[in-house]
Amino acid sequence: MNNTTHAKEQTLDDASMTSFEHIIINANLATFSAQYGFDIYKDNQDSTPYGQLENAAIGIKDGRIAWIGAHEDISAYLDDYQSARITDANKNWLTPGLIDCHTHLVYAGNRSNEFEARLHGASYQDIAEQGGGIVSTVKSTRAASIEELFAQSEKRLLALMKEGVTSIEIKSGYGLDLDTERKMLKVARQLGDKYDIHVSTTYLAAHALPPEYKSHMQDRSDDYIEQVCAWLPTLHSEGLVDAVDGFCENIAFSSEQIRRVFDVARDLDLPVKLHSEQLSNIGASALVTDYQGLSSDHLEHLSESDIEKMAASNTVAVLLPGAFYTLRDTKLPPIETLRKHQVAMAISTDCNPGTSPLTSLLLAMNMGCTLFYLTPEEVLSGATTHAAKALGLDKKGRIEVGMDADLVLWDIARPADLAYQIGLNPIKGTMYRGRWR
Repeated sequence: MNNTTHAKEQTLDDASMTSFEHIIINANLATFSAQYGFDIYKDNQDSTPYGQLENAAIGIKDGRIAWIGAHEDISAYLDDYQSARITDANKNWLTPGLIDCHTHLVYAGNRSNEFEARLHGASYQDIAEQGGGIVSTVKSTRAASIEELFAQSEKRLLALMKEGVTSIEIKSGYGLDLDTERKMLKVARQLGDKYDIHVSTTYLAAHALPPEYKSHMQDRSDDYIEQVCAWLPTLHSEGLVDAVDGFCENIAFSSEQIRRVFDVARDLDLPVKLHSEQLSNIGASALVTDYQGLSSDHLEHLSESDIEKMAASNTVAVLLPGAFYTLRDTKLPPIETLRKHQVAMAISTDCNPGTSPLTSLLLAMNMGCTLFYLTPEEVLSGATTHAAKALGLDKKGRIEVGMDADLVLWDIARPADLAYQIGLNPIKGTMYRGRWR
């Protein structure tokens, strides 16, 4: 294996070496850690692809990675461990747990009719103007009980978890009233509580204008945004909101309206992110950087001047090839310019009922390569360390001492296989906070 570093041992005494709650031996690691030479921008001549380590071992304690070293450095202590506390990776690959950093996973209903309509020539805008799109899902989600909503959403979550997703972002935004927004966020929390997965909840009431605010006589979008701003402190006080999002687009809300929502988020010390530049450029990414936003997402129409602002504010570019594919878009995100300015790029499913009914992050990674010309290293880092950054999760997304022990074991020859293979799930096991699922 070329360009591979060896594990740097953390010096520990014998007592510490025998006190790990679990150890993984005989593993190849894709760490995505700068400590082991990972540099996606290749500024360092000694950079190591994927931050990979051969023949490594990991010691885990209290749900976190406590030690990383060479396999032979732990071999003398193996007799001190019961077999149930040892995982022999058999030279298979370990990556950080995958992170799906942009999803609309909680919703009710079905919009395959719109898929058919698009195949007959209808545009995204046409469908929205005819009462379809987001508003169609709003109607179904409002009508669903919390139990029905949970049952429908659970299936999508389990599909993602089967492919190694250990952290996920779930947005509201199909309620567009206080009660249904609350219901969606509660379901997201319940999913996280039931399964071994981290769920970050995002308030997206500024997603579309609900039917009751639509009028042929006047634009009532400002009135609705006033309600969005009023609901946010209430839902935050109930422990349901981790971040705030909005849809800033010519068929949704203006940058001035989104700014009002973001001002409330800032007062509550909540991070922000934004659906930006999917259909046009109205300066949305520049807006999110004014608030030091976690991410700007979609970005097909992103300008270089806004990319420069994203670089300065350390805002992640979240790329969503599932929507690009489903909508049969032809406008590519400006990948080379994002690389030029060293903006971190994450990749996500955008799991949603209308424009990206995708529940495979592995397929999203493949699409990132085939549609957006990203490299396998870029998409895998985009589904791990950069996705963690897009959610503000500083203890996830890398394999290094002190990080959460969220890990996936894969039966693959090299990390690139995860983006190369289509339809094959080579997963051997998933660990969340130090426990195998």
